[in-house]
Amino acid sequence: MTWHGRPAREKKAWHGRPARVCVTRVAVSANGEIPMFVLVRAATYSALFIGFLLVFLPQRLLSWSGLTPTAGIGTTQVLGIISSALGGALAVWCILTFVFVGKGTPAPFDPPRKLVVRGPYKFLRNPMYVGAALALVGAALYYWSFPLFSYAVLFLLAMHAFVVFYEEPTLRRNFGDDYADYYAQVGCWWPKI
Repeated sequence: MTWHGRPAREKKAWHGRPARVCVTRVAVSANGEIPMFVLVRAATYSALFIGFLLVFLPQRLLSWSGLTPTAGIGTTQVLGIISSALGGALAVWCILTFVFVGKGTPAPFDPPRKLVVRGPYKFLRNPMYVGAALALVGAALYYWSFPLFSYAVLFLLAMHAFVVFYEEPTLRRNFGDDYADYYAQVGCWWPKI
């Protein structure tokens, strides 16, 4: 990481005497990107993805099905809360790994610049989708909603198609043998033992 910034320079103040102006120095990564900017992009894209696919659409399904929140918290609701929390934590871990290891975001149009094989990606090739599906299944358990569970299954099927037809060919093209080795060693949806 290097520091970039312009040195202080002389500038005439309104009263005619020299005034010193210093521009703040910012940390810049080796590839020239400001890490905070990558984090902000990742947070923005992730919020849109999570907001639409994991909050808005499930909420619409719940309102369409006529389900209302349960009056009490039972075993099913506790399991749903745990599943949603674990899924959300896994998704956030994936996003942060993309930002700090891969120097990119989860968005297909702004992907990581490096092949990410650390963090949760050490165990699964698609942990972010697994985390999102866990969160959806947790919501389905919490509300005991078959339509929401069906949505979680459709979400996983759509993500699998996206992985097979877009992500994997793109990763093979961009990272070559490194991705081929990773593909052979790490499971897509379940860890290889």
